[in-house]
Amino acid sequence: MPDYGVTSAQISTSAKKKLLSYVANVDKQTHTGFIAFLRQLFRHRLSIVGATVILIAVLIAILAPWISPYDPLKIDLRNVYQQPSLSHPIGTDVMGRDELSRIFWGARVSLITGVVATAVSASIGTLLGLMAGYFGGWADAIIMRVTDMLMCFPAFIFTICLAAALGAGIENLIIAISMHAWTGFCRIIRGQVISTKNRDYVQAARMIGAENTRIMFLHVFKNSMAPLIVASSLSIGGNIMTEAAASFLGIGVQPPTASWGIELRNGYGSLLTNPWLSMVPGLCITLLVLAFNFIGDGLRDVLDPRMRYKY
Repeated sequence: MPDYGVTSAQISTSAKKKLLSYVANVDKQTHTGFIAFLRQLFRHRLSIVGATVILIAVLIAILAPWISPYDPLKIDLRNVYQQPSLSHPIGTDVMGRDELSRIFWGARVSLITGVVATAVSASIGTLLGLMAGYFGGWADAIIMRVTDMLMCFPAFIFTICLAAALGAGIENLIIAISMHAWTGFCRIIRGQVISTKNRDYVQAARMIGAENTRIMFLHVFKNSMAPLIVASSLSIGGNIMTEAAASFLGIGVQPPTASWGIELRNGYGSLLTNPWLSMVPGLCITLLVLAFNFIGDGLRDVLDPRMRYKY
């Protein structure tokens, strides 16, 4: 740690109070800035569109057991490849299962995979990035060399290979996605920590005797979250795409579980005669990924000081 020439014992009580007041004012300004950030975000039109689509998808996923007209796993071989009708708005698949019901239940898989994989990878990357950026030295060297080594592999190829090695299933797919995705978060947080850890309010916290853990999470990390939030929103969309691709290839979620990637694969064999079986899940994936990208674009524009005054 850098030596500032002043220890906690050498600071008078009045000076400590002033330093505490200074740190508290910084935290208060951060809270006020968060409220202003929310106001600006809701003025961003694409963010509103993205938030609306995500809200609809979340409601469909939560209410799937009640709004699905049929059991998504019920096989009816007498009604294979039914045309869209009032009883089956999107028709039925190769096993006679209602496609609309499977689309509703498939939203759960996509959202759970995208959110959980992002949460796991962001947590790992944030913790390692904090350690690398704050302590530096050998910790930084080891963490960043491991990060560089993993980033040499294309993300999708690495994920697919690891998922195939671990075995099919949503849990193993989430692990496979997280084992590569954390590297991006690590590099982002490390860069933010390096640029933040020597600012005045962080030095003030050190001089009043604050522990490293408190400084890292309460002051450094708290004021380095802007790019992490943007990266997380974009990562969710990418993870949804990865899950769909893995399920389409047969190494993700396994039948008979409903998944948009599985529905794409099931409809692929009848693309010329029943194109809606692939078009509808493909459209759902596209809209949901675009929605998270719209949220990410809005967050980037609002959090970027150079574009802040546009909103």
